[in-house]
Amino acid sequence: AARARSRARIVSITGSVGKTSTKEALRHVLAAQGKTHAAAASYNNHIGVPLTLARLPPDAVYAVCEVGTNHPGEIEPLARQVQAHVAVITAIAGVHLEHFASIGAIAEEKARIFVAMQGEPTAVLPRDSDHFFRLSELAAAAGVVRQIAFGEHADAQYRLLGCDLDDSGSSVRALAQGREVRYRLGAPGRHWVLNSLAVLAAAAALGADIDATLAAFAGVAAPAGRGARRQIALDGGTVELIDESYNASPPSVRAMLALLAAAKPGRGGRRVLVLGDMLELGAASEALHAGLADDVEASGADLVFTAGTGMSALHRALPPRLRAAHAPDSSRLAQRVVEALQAGDVVAVKGSLGSKMKVIVEAIVALGEARAKNSAGRS
Repeated sequence: AARARSRARIVSITGSVGKTSTKEALRHVLAAQGKTHAAAASYNNHIGVPLTLARLPPDAVYAVCEVGTNHPGEIEPLARQVQAHVAVITAIAGVHLEHFASIGAIAEEKARIFVAMQGEPTAVLPRDSDHFFRLSELAAAAGVVRQIAFGEHADAQYRLLGCDLDDSGSSVRALAQGREVRYRLGAPGRHWVLNSLAVLAAAAALGADIDATLAAFAGVAAPAGRGARRQIALDGGTVELIDESYNASPPSVRAMLALLAAAKPGRGGRRVLVLGDMLELGAASEALHAGLADDVEASGADLVFTAGTGMSALHRALPPRLRAAHAPDSSRLAQRVVEALQAGDVVAVKGSLGSKMKVIVEAIVALGEARAKNSAGRS
């Protein structure tokens, strides 16, 4: 009923990775141009999507819905509720393989987001994906009249030309429908840069002003659990915490490792990596966890802590010099991590939600709060 009364321009977002981050970035840039409603968190399932729609204010100008799946057949009924004007697929990757026969089957499921779209439907598609042409075919078959591609590929209408990455964000140069644009993105990481192209394409398709969107990108920040950074006080200095504790998959772990590689520890500091299990990977789980070893080494990590059954495979695959500690779960690893930290370190924490890596984030934050109290008491 809330959807039926709404006059908002509505965008739906799905993808194997990057859904929530893209949703938050799109919420931010659209809110600068009109009243914008979006899911309060990762509300992307059979409960979260109708809840988001039920909360849709009648006077909203824009609405952003996140649509997810971990089983076949889940996206279409949600798409029929949303009835979006613009639909975005961020990426197709081997996530939730426990419940899908192949990555191609994941692409087929994600393409159900094009069902029941309204107005002159627009699809925003990842041009660099191996599944781009299949997604394009499925969008056309669903009645989508306009398709926009984003990525680094020469044929992408929203194309990355170059970017300079640093700890606080990225300076981006891109083509937007043939026009060269430059903007500052407040969230660091190449994956954020590529997702920002999808955001720019979706905003334009919704009728938002391009220049206002470009200006708003500077205020985009990584949410808690999805790359948020904070300084934690320690004796003699601080530790930089990169909190990626909300979710994990092979591509998102590799994106975080690129962030860690770009991070600059303080004097005497190290790159410390804490990883929990990537869940729902099925029979490929052990191989996919162990397969991260080369990327971990390339990240420049000095110490690697691991937790969980899946990550034990990575622990064994790493060279002994990197193996800091392994534990069956995050609660039994937390104290080991906290005791190892020293001023100047950069520590990155990542794992699927079910691996409860937030326990380790909270232990690191509590360490800093305790040190701050002690310092205040001494002064």
